[in-house]
Amino acid sequence: MKLLYFDCSMGAAGDMITASLLSLYPHPEEILPRLNAIGIPNVTYTLLRGENCGISGLMMRVLIGGKEEKTLDVLDHEALAGLSPTGPVPTGDAGHHEHHHEHTHHHEHREPGHHDHHHSHHNLSDIKAIVKDLHLTDSVKADVLAVYDALAEAESRAHQKPVSEIHFHEVGNLDAIADIAAACYLIHDLAPEKIMASPIHIGSGFVHCAHGILPVPAPATGYLLEGIPIYGGTIQGELCTPTGAAILKHFVQHFGPLPVMTTKAIGYGLGHKVYPVANVLRTLLGETGEKVRSLWHLTCQIDDMTGEEAAFAMEACRKNGALDAYMTPIYMKKSRPALALTVLCEETDKAALVRTLFAHTSTLGVREYPFSRYEMERSTYSISVEGKQIHIKRASGYGISREKAEYEDLSQLAATEGISLRQARERVQQALWLARQTAK
Repeated sequence: MKLLYFDCSMGAAGDMITASLLSLYPHPEEILPRLNAIGIPNVTYTLLRGENCGISGLMMRVLIGGKEEKTLDVLDHEALAGLSPTGPVPTGDAGHHEHHHEHTHHHEHREPGHHDHHHSHHNLSDIKAIVKDLHLTDSVKADVLAVYDALAEAESRAHQKPVSEIHFHEVGNLDAIADIAAACYLIHDLAPEKIMASPIHIGSGFVHCAHGILPVPAPATGYLLEGIPIYGGTIQGELCTPTGAAILKHFVQHFGPLPVMTTKAIGYGLGHKVYPVANVLRTLLGETGEKVRSLWHLTCQIDDMTGEEAAFAMEACRKNGALDAYMTPIYMKKSRPALALTVLCEETDKAALVRTLFAHTSTLGVREYPFSRYEMERSTYSISVEGKQIHIKRASGYGISREKAEYEDLSQLAATEGISLRQARERVQQALWLARQTAK
């Protein structure tokens, strides 16, 4: 299985995502003409190659009419040192923008288009009109619009206004549209079968944006990151921008530790600020031979509830995201018979399930244990037997393949035909055999 993994230990921004994806290619400068052919009005993609804490990587530059809205003077002098062009760049010093600004910028990772000059803020209708005319496939356009739908919904919640009244500021400028379009295009071009990411480091402190000074994460970013594992720290600044959060929210299927994989390429997208640690977004592209899933056990012990109450609690856990839940008879102190209620869940559902266990059981404590589960690939198809659709569950992996008819379908077939469950299963097996012979 082809896997793309984002290491978000220093957050994520739209340009960092694009640069890290580009650096997965053996010759990223050869991809630039394809990005420039996307056709965003007056936009040109360029790249710089440099280092951050000794790590070589790429930095994305988006030029609007030959000038850069997201100016490189937001970089510390250390970040500028050693940057060199890769692919077509404007004439002049590759590490400095054509205009020099005397004012200080506070937006650490920099959402595109912060400056007040030559800006064109857009609403969602404007952006949809721009995306409609881009030279992208329908599936890539759909992803670009889905990312902006998520941004619009988050801004709507932050400002308590309908989506139709939302005017994007930083994330509505052409360089932000360019970051999102490029990220969607590159992900489609790399064609991973699964996309994962680490928990996201969001930073701490405050950020300056169009609406003033706001705590990290900014309100829209916070709404976008709902349901996603995040953490702060001692680094002052906004490490995860709204654009970065929206791209990850749309594409990432699972957030958790790096699984067992064979890497084929590792890419680094450089950030626009120097910190004591490497300010890079790392991406890994490779293969996972078999499916290994990082999950959690939540366990509590109960000795003062009835069986019916415990069963109700177990079903409540299933309704709140548990992948599985079961009870085990145990003996506690003084040899009292009791139950251990165990829940299996994803990282993103853990907090909600802990609350569910406290709400529906008499326990005073819940234990958690991380674990990995080796899984077979699963799929479902149907076959007609006696004019009824029988769903067949298929599992494969580790050199093993097996199939099993859905119990509810078997029981309905048996009841309708007046036969035993075993006879119903035999009829399904015969129908499967005939289907395979016909296919030959």
